[in-house]
Amino acid sequence: MPFSERIVQTPLNEKETERLMTGERVLLTGVIYTARDAVHQRLAETLMTQGAASLPFSLNGQVLYYTGPAPAKPGQVIGPAGPTTSSRMDPTTPLLLEYGLKGMIGKGDRSQEVVDAIKRYRAVYFAAVGGTGVLLARKVIKAEAIAYHDLGPEAVYRLEVRDFPVIVAIDTRGTNIYRETHLQQE
Repeated sequence: MPFSERIVQTPLNEKETERLMTGERVLLTGVIYTARDAVHQRLAETLMTQGAASLPFSLNGQVLYYTGPAPAKPGQVIGPAGPTTSSRMDPTTPLLLEYGLKGMIGKGDRSQEVVDAIKRYRAVYFAAVGGTGVLLARKVIKAEAIAYHDLGPEAVYRLEVRDFPVIVAIDTRGTNIYRETHLQQE
């Protein structure tokens, strides 16, 4: 049975993540942060060497969007901002979840280690549709580069979003849309 669309406010809390179910369509509203490979490495290194207080933003309850937005054209808030392949972030994701990360947005399946960490830390993984970067960018109402500016478009951006469309791909119970046969048949 298909799920209805749910509006979810960020940052996330465990009560909210517990209610989300794999396959459910969600519209995120609030703040999300961009973070790709190099950002994940820097965040993990900072956590291991200096601790969470030295991060450029708190991970508690936050959602990371795996994207590197294109430059904005005149009159736009942000350029196209489509999801990148999530598995590239898998080596550092369990550590970020340990420090309070509650949601991630990307595309593609995750490793079993990440699925186990999602369950352990009661987080959720959202899938965004690849190839829709222009449409997703229209849901961004404010964008500001806040950290690691030397990475250019892959710097950390603080995005304010309204009705940003995603699908719950892995829920807090570890149910995985990419692996669950009964979900694939719905």
